[in-house]
Amino acid sequence: MAVKTQKFSLRRSVPSPDEVERRALEEELARTQVLAHQAYSGFNHTKDTDLIESYVYEINALQARYSYLLRRIKALETEP
Repeated sequence: MAVKTQKFSLRRSVPSPDEVERRALEEELARTQVLAHQAYSGFNHTKDTDLIESYVYEINALQARYSYLLRRIKALETEP
């Protein structure tokens, strides 16, 4: 019975700084989406006026953050 051996390369492809930044931005974008979903859920399930106001501010802040992250990702894609 012959045993086949495979050769493995120890070299890893090193991602470019832009690729590292892009991945970090995409992870942050996903986290922001989760936080926005939670804020919308809290907003929809509360009756307290102070909490409603708090959720409105939080949702607006998360929308601004989401827009910023999208712009940064698109800017990285268009850079040479």
